[in-house]
Amino acid sequence: MSTKRGTLIVVAGPTGSGKSALAVELARHYHAPIISTDSRQFFRGLAIGTAQPTPKELAAAKHYFIADREVEDEFNSGRYETEALALLDKLFAEEQYVIAVGGSGLYIQALCEGMDALPEANQVVRDELKIRLETQGLESLVAELCERDPQYADRVDKKNPSRVMRALEVCIVTGRTYSEQRLGGRAERNFNIIKIATDIPRDILYDRINRRVDAMIADGLVEEARAVYSKRHLNSLQTVGYREMFDYFDGKVSLDEAIELIKRNSRHYAKRQMTWFRRDSEFAWFAPSDIEQIIEHINKKGFAK
Repeated sequence: MSTKRGTLIVVAGPTGSGKSALAVELARHYHAPIISTDSRQFFRGLAIGTAQPTPKELAAAKHYFIADREVEDEFNSGRYETEALALLDKLFAEEQYVIAVGGSGLYIQALCEGMDALPEANQVVRDELKIRLETQGLESLVAELCERDPQYADRVDKKNPSRVMRALEVCIVTGRTYSEQRLGGRAERNFNIIKIATDIPRDILYDRINRRVDAMIADGLVEEARAVYSKRHLNSLQTVGYREMFDYFDGKVSLDEAIELIKRNSRHYAKRQMTWFRRDSEFAWFAPSDIEQIIEHINKKGFAK
């Protein structure tokens, strides 16, 4: 039997695969609070586009890191690691289990394994990169990253400006590749970790994503995106759902085209998420409806009652 403080049950998987509902079911069973590992759900005013938990789900279990900061707030995986570990230290003083749910692989990695000691943000370099992003486009930054660090450029999400700019910033500031500075050892945690991933057939997943985007539009995504349009330059808004709406507001695409782009880009994002999580052999994959089998798997680990 483990002597660690408690057990963190990580629920991950691609967007639209039923993670939130599964996390709530596990939270009910284990009488556990939930912390989000979804970098898109941390911010206020983005409830529809980031598919934040519904009021019913929020009422079913205590949630943390959901709409708890403003879109203007700078937040990254390193800061998340610090804040989340401090929170877990408090939660495990009273709880035996905590559920962590989300689809942001980098934030799950930060929580479970720790982040490498990369340099603090250099505002001068960051501002220069933002100007280049606005004037020359993301392709220019991706091209330079490919030259400076081809290894990381090969695996980074090249449609995510914040990831590309951060890696490029580190390369410029340190004169070394981002890859070689991310090869540190895994941090030891004082809690047990069990990883669950949601697994559903790709055609069903893609259909769910398409239908969820339609539901977002019906729920008011256009109006939500318009409310933050003046802040479109912020890192928190460089994400699927808002980028396409901003292009619609700019007259670059029609509303119908924007909706189709959101669906397509969401499907591409889901594919990248599955690739990320498949690389981690610690994940056990289940259909999100297989609650009994998931609980049996968790209990067999020997950390649960």
